[in-house]
Amino acid sequence: MKATAAILETMGLPRPYTESMPLVIGELELAPPGPGEVLVRIAAAGLCHSDLSVIDGNRPRPLPMALGHEAAGVIEEVGVGVSRFAVGDHVVMVFVPSCGSCGFCARGRPALCEPGASANGAGTLLGGGRRLSRAGSDINHHLGVSAFASHAVVSEHSLVKIPTSFDLTKAALFGCAVLTGVGAVVNTASLPPGASAAVVGLGGVGLSALLGAQLAGARQIIAVDLSDEKLAFARELGATHTVNAGDAS
Repeated sequence: MKATAAILETMGLPRPYTESMPLVIGELELAPPGPGEVLVRIAAAGLCHSDLSVIDGNRPRPLPMALGHEAAGVIEEVGVGVSRFAVGDHVVMVFVPSCGSCGFCARGRPALCEPGASANGAGTLLGGGRRLSRAGSDINHHLGVSAFASHAVVSEHSLVKIPTSFDLTKAALFGCAVLTGVGAVVNTASLPPGASAAVVGLGGVGLSALLGAQLAGARQIIAVDLSDEKLAFARELGATHTVNAGDAS
């Protein structure tokens, strides 16, 4: 089938990107899902700094590549052997597929999945190979997702099913920003109830970390940023104190 996608041809082009135009919107061939894979219609995708790092060239990836990794959508087709998902399911796409059997997965650390990390670095899906092409030449996948597109074929291990009542535009943020910010507080920092936490930087990940601190039962949550607008928003989300870093002497 045909899919429209944002394709990165060259990394490290000069800014402003409105002039150098590193991303090209074009039509690609999208192969049907193979065993253990699904076809997802992308409903919403977020723009993450990890995407910008690839565009900048700070995080080299094989090119050409269809970018995007933070998204939510609706399953339109399932491949052979897929049992956890069905056509019509609403899903969030995640950027590290977990094989379930490597050493890290067996120890309950799927975010460090070795086959998943290898596939992401090579621009392939977890099962190997690429499902995107143009004029007979392969197009690489970004972190097993390639979400800046109308449709994507991904491993079933790159998906999490969500209720159909959950807004897909909001759900897309759970694919990276929310799980990164909340995970940093709950899993990495292991913030105990009643503790104090400072969140420095109030972008998507920072605000998610703020929400994670609330979830953990923090007594004080100090939000730090240069933007008064972001600081006001942090107050709305539950920050007990705000600091404009530009006021520091």
